[in-house]
Amino acid sequence: MDIFITYVSWGSGGKSRPVLVLGRREAVVFIFCITTQYKAKSPSVRARYFKIADWRQAGLAKQSYVDTNTVLDLPIAALDSKSPIGKLTESDIHKLLEFLNASR
Repeated sequence: MDIFITYVSWGSGGKSRPVLVLGRREAVVFIFCITTQYKAKSPSVRARYFKIADWRQAGLAKQSYVDTNTVLDLPIAALDSKSPIGKLTESDIHKLLEFLNASR
């Protein structure tokens, strides 16, 4: 549940953004993206955003949300030379797991 800043690409674009590492397997790391954009999203998208309560302790600059809509995979090399900026608190980890179980 470490948080890193790394480049995430999609379609024809991409950007550096905070990501929550869910796990690793061989040469791949599985992540959720973290975003500050919430209000402009549709209700159906917002329903899948987990609000990080302890965002300051997680190393984030402002109120942020875990976008649980899609698990992405990155080559592990995308994080190899980076250090985490933080990690979710035990409380937020517990709440995120409850959120994910409830949304199934």
